[in-house]
Amino acid sequence: MTEAMRIGVAGLGTVGAALVDVLRRNGEAIAARAGRPIEVTAVSARDRSRDRGVDLSAVAWHDDPVGLADDPRVDVVVELIGGDDGPALGAVERAFAAGKDVVTANKAMVAQHGASLALKAESQGAGFAFEAAVAGGIPILKALREGLAANRIGRVYGILNGTCNYILTTMESEGRGFGDVLAEAQALGYAEADPTFDVDGIDTAHKLAVIAGLAFGAAPAFGAVTVEGIRSIDAVDIAFARELGYRIKLLGVAALTEDGLEQRVQPCMVPIDSPIAGVGGVLNGVVVEGDAVGSVVFEGPGAGGEATASAVIADLVDLARGHRPPAFGIPARRLRQAPAAPLGGHVGAYYLRLMVVDQPGVLAEVATILRDDAISIETLLQRSRDPGQIVPIVITVHETSEAAMMAALDRIGRLDVVRETPRMLRIERL
Repeated sequence: MTEAMRIGVAGLGTVGAALVDVLRRNGEAIAARAGRPIEVTAVSARDRSRDRGVDLSAVAWHDDPVGLADDPRVDVVVELIGGDDGPALGAVERAFAAGKDVVTANKAMVAQHGASLALKAESQGAGFAFEAAVAGGIPILKALREGLAANRIGRVYGILNGTCNYILTTMESEGRGFGDVLAEAQALGYAEADPTFDVDGIDTAHKLAVIAGLAFGAAPAFGAVTVEGIRSIDAVDIAFARELGYRIKLLGVAALTEDGLEQRVQPCMVPIDSPIAGVGGVLNGVVVEGDAVGSVVFEGPGAGGEATASAVIADLVDLARGHRPPAFGIPARRLRQAPAAPLGGHVGAYYLRLMVVDQPGVLAEVATILRDDAISIETLLQRSRDPGQIVPIVITVHETSEAAMMAALDRIGRLDVVRETPRMLRIERL
């Protein structure tokens, strides 16, 4: 067996500590698969005194991750700091300047700077790998880059944030409101004290931009992703969705269309018997549609220390074997700047919930507006008859354009009998 591959770990949070532990616990098996040992020789973290549950007495410490990248005892820099710039980006750029390989779990950095970093890596003959940046322990990026290389990918979609999936799953199973379940998720450690990146869809958008880059040979374009979170999802919508045969999930969807690359993160209604609807709790699930293979489903833990460390080590094993494929499947110089498909051109089915004054003629007014925008009603639900009171009307419509739907929604929202902002959800025919 050849000499060890020496790694420096920048960032010793949950994932960094788990990485050190798994490498030591399963070191013999990993070395057999990699063809040589993988050893942690240096680390960088702000607090040296914190107990991380692993023995770090024999490794070199760096207060500055850029200093770690310069350390001659380090062959590969593993960046686990997070953030799209700052120390994380500085350490990665310094590593590439020195011709060193980089493995990262940093989805924000790859979504924002992935193409330029891939160019720097390739110019130095260095490896750049980020399997752990998307969907935790699910090997979705390797599948897109290698296992599905024979396919033209038409669409990739999935559940990419375990926090949101836990919240929506619990709201459905227990009939509770968003705020109550979010507080529980925070208490259980599934959601941060500031849950913005998760519940507002930003985390999912970072991951979707990375997936789309690999799936479609394009430079990641986080700024081109339409992003909507789950704060406005109400228990009543979840109940109506179930009655209609659907389940609400926060989906990231990337698809090639005639108008360009569509990338969107939105809460959607999915058929309750579809594979993605069955992905519950904190799990992630991704579906890839290829012209040769058809539809392929991946499901597993999307976060957590050991699951993410598993993905990091998979990249390290590839590097130890001398396997350095282009980060996005093709040389970085050939990544195209895919035009963004305008959201208004999206065609699909929709769910509407209106809170209206229960009086004669309301349905006729709504139906007239939908007719005028060439929108066809598929189903209509109105459970109560309580004249003069505010009652829900639920409508699903056949496929139409997003532009037509938004125009109709604007007119409906201005009706005197409509007393709350209309709620609209996209229905995905999976």
